[in-house]
Amino acid sequence: MIKLFLFDIEGTTTDINFVHKVLFPYSYKNIEHYVLHHQTHPTVEKALEEVRKTVWSEEKKQLGLYEVIQKLKDWITTDRKHPALKEIQGLIWDVGYSKGEFQGHLYPDVKPFFSKILETKTQIGIYSSGSVHAQKLIFGFSTEGDLTPMISYFFDTKVGGKREKTSYERIALETNLTTKEIHFFSDIAEELKAAKAAGMAVTQVLREGTRSSDFEGITTFQTFMDYI
Repeated sequence: MIKLFLFDIEGTTTDINFVHKVLFPYSYKNIEHYVLHHQTHPTVEKALEEVRKTVWSEEKKQLGLYEVIQKLKDWITTDRKHPALKEIQGLIWDVGYSKGEFQGHLYPDVKPFFSKILETKTQIGIYSSGSVHAQKLIFGFSTEGDLTPMISYFFDTKVGGKREKTSYERIALETNLTTKEIHFFSDIAEELKAAKAAGMAVTQVLREGTRSSDFEGITTFQTFMDYI
């Protein structure tokens, strides 16, 4: 029996264009100003040090502050899933959401499906490469209102990469469930493969432009609502 429905965000609950055409450009435009004015903030300070450690490990280069900022910009451009970048992006997006410069996009079938899940006394979880902070902003300042009270768990890459079997096993441990009690939805076949290898039930979400795979796919959560 499924006790937790686990969702990817980008390409699953949220249009990938919102992330790449709204959130990423906003963080790219504002990251230099934000870092220069918040470099002593504990979270930012720690993130900057993580960037330096990564670059030293990979390139054997020591970076000054402006070089770190440029590296972060480069990572935004290449969509690198680095935890330090994701932490800083979340802080920058917090400003944008709070100012009302944009709202978190959600497909119209998401909130009804979440409501149906909760009616069945089943829990909802999110697992995204974006930081937990950024995840809560998307659902908290969404086009459908604040959905965060509906969500019991938020996971980011601190539990591991999304294409790694062990990440899904850790999620099960942290929720006190077995992997067989969790159903994972994502648009990415490699993520579904890892989750299935861990023992989870999986379904591919085929939004416009998503490439289908050997996994069972749905184009809308409405299709799935009749099964729960």
